[in-house]
Amino acid sequence: MTVTDEARRALDRQRTVEITTIGRRSGQPRRIETWRYRAAGRYWLTGSPGSRDWYANVVAHPAFTLHLHDLDLEVRGRPVTDPEERARIFGEIVPALDWGGSLESWIAGSPLVEIEFGGHGPS
Repeated sequence: MTVTDEARRALDRQRTVEITTIGRRSGQPRRIETWRYRAAGRYWLTGSPGSRDWYANVVAHPAFTLHLHDLDLEVRGRPVTDPEERARIFGEIVPALDWGGSLESWIAGSPLVEIEFGGHGPS
């Protein structure tokens, strides 16, 4: 999928997004709210340190729906587990936050998923 200008504008406007994942055990759709960030010219999903069901669902079933106001995008999630990549991405995200948590705690314990758009992510 090529990301349209409309989708890019919607992504840039919304930090809080809704996603529908497929439950890793149930196989049923699960819609939740999470945070979207932009770093290294790409879009990411993450949250404060701790385990997240949505993350486990994306690991098990990478395809999910990203809901942006009146626009639904079929995307894939790429869980980021490489420590160096996590440090680079969180190094951009965490300093911009205006609430608690150290960079080290985010690197060690936060989910991190790159939103992939059919292999053609926005720059």
